[in-house]
Amino acid sequence: MSLNLIMNTSTSGLMAAQTQLRVVSDNVANVNTPGYVRKIADQVAMTSQGVGSGVDVVRVRLATDRFLQAAAMSASSEAARQGVRYDLYDRVQSLFGDPGGTSGFFAQVDSVFAAFTGLAEQPTSTPLRQDALYKAKAVFDEAARISTQIQLVRADANSRIRGGVDQVNNLLREIEALNDEIARSRATASDASGPESVQAALLGELGKLMDVRTSVRDLGGVTVRSGSGTLLAGRGHAVLEYSYSGEVQAETTFGDIFVTEPGGARRSLMDDLTSGELRGLVQVRDTEAPAAAERLAELMTRVADELNRAHNANSAAPPPNRLTGRNVGQAFETAIADFTGNSNVVVTNAAGVVQARAAIAFSGGTMTVNGVPATPATFLATLNAQLGGAATASFANGVLSLQASTGTNGVAVADDPVAPSSKTGRGFSHFFGLNDLVTSSAPAVYETGMTAASQHGFAAGQTLSFRFFASHGGVMRDIQVAVPPGGDMASLLDQLNSPVSGVGRFGSFTLDNNGALTFANVPGGDWRMAIASDQTVQAPSGVSLTALFGIGGGVRASRADSFSLRSDVQGNPALLALGQLDHAAAVGALAITPGDGRGAQRLSLAGQNNVRFEPAGGGGGGVLSVSRYASEFSGEIGGLAAAMKRQKDAAVSVSAEATARQVAQEGVNLDEELVLLTTYQQAFNASARMIEAAREMYDVLLGMV
Repeated sequence: MSLNLIMNTSTSGLMAAQTQLRVVSDNVANVNTPGYVRKIADQVAMTSQGVGSGVDVVRVRLATDRFLQAAAMSASSEAARQGVRYDLYDRVQSLFGDPGGTSGFFAQVDSVFAAFTGLAEQPTSTPLRQDALYKAKAVFDEAARISTQIQLVRADANSRIRGGVDQVNNLLREIEALNDEIARSRATASDASGPESVQAALLGELGKLMDVRTSVRDLGGVTVRSGSGTLLAGRGHAVLEYSYSGEVQAETTFGDIFVTEPGGARRSLMDDLTSGELRGLVQVRDTEAPAAAERLAELMTRVADELNRAHNANSAAPPPNRLTGRNVGQAFETAIADFTGNSNVVVTNAAGVVQARAAIAFSGGTMTVNGVPATPATFLATLNAQLGGAATASFANGVLSLQASTGTNGVAVADDPVAPSSKTGRGFSHFFGLNDLVTSSAPAVYETGMTAASQHGFAAGQTLSFRFFASHGGVMRDIQVAVPPGGDMASLLDQLNSPVSGVGRFGSFTLDNNGALTFANVPGGDWRMAIASDQTVQAPSGVSLTALFGIGGGVRASRADSFSLRSDVQGNPALLALGQLDHAAAVGALAITPGDGRGAQRLSLAGQNNVRFEPAGGGGGGVLSVSRYASEFSGEIGGLAAAMKRQKDAAVSVSAEATARQVAQEGVNLDEELVLLTTYQQAFNASARMIEAAREMYDVLLGMV
């Protein structure tokens, strides 16, 4: 072996040892750096014509375990999804207060009915009246506050989705830039471990936002795809798009998150989101928070309706001068049709003595007033004639009103207790809301009483758009439907259910016996329907088709913040209807007295009435009392929050274990690094001694010359 070969071999060993020592030093220096991946310098022996000629470090790489990296990233993505779901839903659950406490929302619901119990014994007590009104107002105000806060949770989720999309775009851009840098380092045989370490950290951040899959490129760097295979980075980077800047309300229908692959077409990303923060945010925004809002709205609708049922069956003493109903969302001829049973409109003086009365009888599509036949078209004129000028009934903009002609007189409506008037399970006064205690700014009860032959009042050509969402949240299709000619509900149902001009390919609408319109998916259909827009206006009420029938969960959820206590009753507690009018009292007889508290007992028991709840927010509905529904709703809210916490804790535990195993494989072990440090120091020293020995031999040879 020549001295030159010895020198070259020793020099290569010296340089290789220096590189190894530098790698070990980097590892030791970053022993406590989160996410740092241990470096490894690959060293190989060099030969020349079959003779060893030294060593060389061909590359410095990261000690990455692709299997453990993928497992940790997947677990981290799921932990992020479950974490954001629980954090946001816990905010929703906390809005209702302690389910078992005395100050929570559900306790307030029970306290409303209990407040009327004392009034049954002391109906003339102004403080007790004011207390009952205060508690009733407080529970509806609290429901409105909770509903608003739920929408704020949705708005927060939506804002975080926008921010998350921007963050994903930034990460993809940086990951792709690092791909280029790593490829250049590989091409020039430079150390690429630095950009690879940064890229690994960026991939970890990306994995928390959405589920991704990575593979190593032959030229260096990684290819990044979504869970379903959409290319995100590796041959250029994808671009995500999402924009929604409007105010988030219960009726808000959000659009899609779109992705444009490098050199590809624009498409929905929703079906790619199976885990990660973005998926969790979409779930809370579009499913879980709206479900809570829908359940709350259904509860408050029935609380209001049962209080109104009792209040319409009662009367103040003396009765008020005017009764103004609610907007029934239909023409009077349609609204008055199909009643059964008997009711009475009574006019009294300030002492409660009857001044005029009109006995109304409904039977088999016919009606009479004091025995005089009437039709839906002539009913109001006949009623006014039989009242003899003592009071006037009028109907405008969907609202029925009764007003006594003399300012000191009052007007009341009382059903026959044996054969009460009824339509959709509501009496004449209750159906029109003539003596409601709780009012609503929009239709809240969707049992319209319409039949297939009823005129709906919407002009032909008016349109509404339905939006269908897939189970993963992506928009499947928007379908615009126009109101057809004909004007009856049968024609409208045919149009809505048409597979060509309606939504028949996705499901069907049906009109039940109470005139409620419901939608059901076709068998096996796993999608959700919402209203994208509604341009319909009913004459004469001015309400839209979706508002009248409560089409879509958003419209139904919006009811929770629409209720309020009647303003005139709040201003004058004497108008609180706590008595029961003698429906059979003749003209000149006493019909009601101020000390009558029988109606207060009916109000106190309103929460125990079994009523029909519509399916809402995943709940099946059914026939049960208001108090029972509130109790079940309370349990479901708390149970779902607890289940989410368990899922979050389990996902975090799995993520921690996967990360621990990855760190054990890829992290820095000081003991191992110290052994390597000692080894390469000795190798460095050995190479240095060989160089020194070769130099001495050179000196000896030169001295011999």
